[in-house]
Amino acid sequence: MDELLQSSPDLGHLQEGELVKGKVLSVKKHEILVDLGPRGVGITPRWEASASRDLEVGQEVEASVLDEETKDGYVLLSFKKAAKDKGWEELIAKKASGETITVTPYDVNRGGLLLEYEGVRGFMPVSQLTAEHYPRVSSNDKEEIIAKLRTLIGVPMQVVVLDADKRESKLIFSEREAARGALDERVANLKIGDVVEGVVTGVVAFGIFVNVDGIEGLVHISEISWERVEDPNQYAKVGERIKAKIISVDKDRLSLSMKQLQADPWELETKDLVKDQEVEGTITRITPFGAFVQIRPAVEALVHVSELGTGGDDPEKVFALNDKKTFKILDIDTENRKISLSLKK
Repeated sequence: MDELLQSSPDLGHLQEGELVKGKVLSVKKHEILVDLGPRGVGITPRWEASASRDLEVGQEVEASVLDEETKDGYVLLSFKKAAKDKGWEELIAKKASGETITVTPYDVNRGGLLLEYEGVRGFMPVSQLTAEHYPRVSSNDKEEIIAKLRTLIGVPMQVVVLDADKRESKLIFSEREAARGALDERVANLKIGDVVEGVVTGVVAFGIFVNVDGIEGLVHISEISWERVEDPNQYAKVGERIKAKIISVDKDRLSLSMKQLQADPWELETKDLVKDQEVEGTITRITPFGAFVQIRPAVEALVHVSELGTGGDDPEKVFALNDKKTFKILDIDTENRKISLSLKK
């Protein structure tokens, strides 16, 4: 007998948090019983094992010990905790390897998306979304951002694990980093001067955001049109496809220009202008140093305070907005798109 006991495995006492294996004894409406062999019989509430509804008698299962012995003599088990513990192990390994995984958002908050992987709940900040999914809004309206994020609930996403800390219950995902390899390759194939096509993802006060094959691009307000742009919404809408020219590449972002795909009206409208020519213009702006004068639909010129003649040195006393006057051209600077005028007779 002593030899038999010595040759038997040391089962020891069950401990809280221990992972155990067993076979399903019965599946009832409110509980599931698990045969743990010489270590007893385990029990788990049916609702706690919701992820395992299709369990059958005799099926081998794995569970975590919540309590080594209940008042009824059972071992209290949890399938979910076992799955979650294994999930943490898998997530920590995937963080180390940098492997891409698929997750699906189940909810949102003001900072980003809530996701779950193998029973472990995590978070993806807005800053870690790709250009395709980033919630561009016209203002910093949090409700509008949340509304856009909600459209991603249930959408499978390719991500990598940025941080996985079981002790702190901290799990952070990144879609942007998962796409970086392919993104860098696509960016490397682009160069300044290329004409690209993309989908408008956001229109804001300072410009238009464009998704160019997963690469984020911005058409700054100064590059939308040769005309003065007051409202970018008049030139593009979210979801619309537009063409633009690349004027700068900064890591994984593009600076784009829509206006450079069109002829410069300033050049067209100044071809017939020469120095000392007299032109008629309309006062559009008055400043302490002079006044701006529209002499062609797309051409504004400046009459400096020193060129007001006998009118004095105060442009507000000489001009009123929308006044029409005759001026002489002093200089045409084509490179800098500037024309200087004189009111002197």
